Amino acid sequence: MKLTVLIDNNTLTDRYFYGEPAVSYFIEEEKIRLLFDVGYSDAFIKNAQKMNIDLSDLNFVVLSHGHLDHTWGLGPLIQLFTEWGIEDIKYLRPTVIAHPFAFLPRRINTVGQIGPLVSEKEAARHFRLRLSKEPVWLTDRLVFLGEIERKNDFEAKNPIGKIIESDGEKDDYVMDDSALAYQTTDGLVIITGCSHAGICNIIESAKEICGDDRVRDVIGGFHLLKPSRAQLQGTLEFLKKLSPVEIHPCHCTDLSSKIALSKVVDLKEVGVGLKLEYE
Repeated sequence: MKLTVLIDNNTLTDRYFYGEPAVSYFIEEEKIRLLFDVGYSDAFIKNAQKMNIDLSDLNFVVLSHGHLDHTWGLGPLIQLFTEWGIEDIKYLRPTVIAHPFAFLPRRINTVGQIGPLVSEKEAARHFRLRLSKEPVWLTDRLVFLGEIERKNDFEAKNPIGKIIESDGEKDDYVMDDSALAYQTTDGLVIITGCSHAGICNIIESAKEICGDDRVRDVIGGFHLLKPSRAQLQGTLEFLKKLSPVEIHPCHCTDLSSKIALSKVVDLKEVGVGLKLEYE
């Protein structure tokens, strides 16, 4: 599997790409090509073009969850598809893989919409949709984890604003937050968006679904932004015991948390333009 970082908060030194506080990865596995999240704007498209990555033959667009910094790029992607249609440029119609709650409206305090700007109905006009709480295998080795079971007592305890479901507005515990897991010969590679479900819960879910306790790498947001002492300490103890080969925390992982993590595991830098490859 090959993974290229199209969008992150940071860009690598001497790599002249666009960055934004968001996530988008381009992944190639066997003959499958997919986007994991689409960032906040059209920046992921601009970066893909600069990297000579062709987005016309995507098989899947996987959404980690329904927040603006992971889904608002759907609009520019639809615009790109529309322009290709006008110009008679052939492209595949990818399948969107996500949790059923990913397209629901959300708000936080006075901010009226932090969920997707593209509705589920509108998305279905441009993509095939497969919305599932259950795991979805994209290849023999790559799986969308579905709804993450929240087992421990130190993660995913506080709601983030409100979510508007069919029966009304509720506290939003971001139950749609999910991730990908890839089975390598050396253990699992786990790819996250923001880890609102808890990075440790996500890892445990991946191990159970894939039947492998070994972890090769974890890349993505760890949702450690000014974490509570209990959350940070619980995460450190979990990762120290897990002993992954390395980790690539980014996006919603603050500097203090990265420094703490680096004391218990081998922590690597992430930025737009980073390319990772796993056997």
